[in-house]
Amino acid sequence: MTDGFPATVPVATGPLAATAARVAELAAKLGRAHSEVFDLRLLSDASGVPADVVRELLDGRPAGEPDLQARFLQRLDLLRRTRVKPNGRRYTQQEIADGACMSRQQAGALINGDRRPTMEHCDAIQRFFGVHAGFLTAHDADALTDALQRTEQQLLQDFAGRERERERERETVPPEPAGEDPLAQLLQDHGVRGIAWRAAQLPTDKHRDKVTEWLDMLLESVKPTDS
Repeated sequence: MTDGFPATVPVATGPLAATAARVAELAAKLGRAHSEVFDLRLLSDASGVPADVVRELLDGRPAGEPDLQARFLQRLDLLRRTRVKPNGRRYTQQEIADGACMSRQQAGALINGDRRPTMEHCDAIQRFFGVHAGFLTAHDADALTDALQRTEQQLLQDFAGRERERERERETVPPEPAGEDPLAQLLQDHGVRGIAWRAAQLPTDKHRDKVTEWLDMLLESVKPTDS
């Protein structure tokens, strides 16, 4: 339909609650604060839903759903306040019109609420501001669920990255032998058996005596002391 939105439909709240629970569980595993992943302002910016409505929805309370025209104007206003130019200034009506390939008169009428937007208008404005499809039109609960799902994806990536790092650490750090005999460990570390065999091949007793003296000193150094 091109000359207005379809009729409103009821919105299920189940997916929002389930997504919020998964995000909370992941945050706990990563040691992230609840206030960090459920920051009302950031969720409002990401979803287009007012911060006070975000709070109500997260608390499981109905917050009232604006009609589609009011929702469009509310979220377009949020886009103009939060998606600004590099110099920090808002985009003008002319810049929005040019970026969305419409006339300045059309853009002005949409921004001022004098004209109902079509889906084509919404798609063009969403592309201009670089937000996902449905940002201007989704019901509040659906929009918030979508924002939390993007948070969930980021947390999953962080969790997977942490597990890969831990696995690399386990691979690079050799396990410490439990209850290892220090003499056996010394023999292993220094290859004493091999040294002894090679000493037997030495040409003179003088050479062999020197190796024997070294081995005696080495074994003496690991002799258990009296407690």
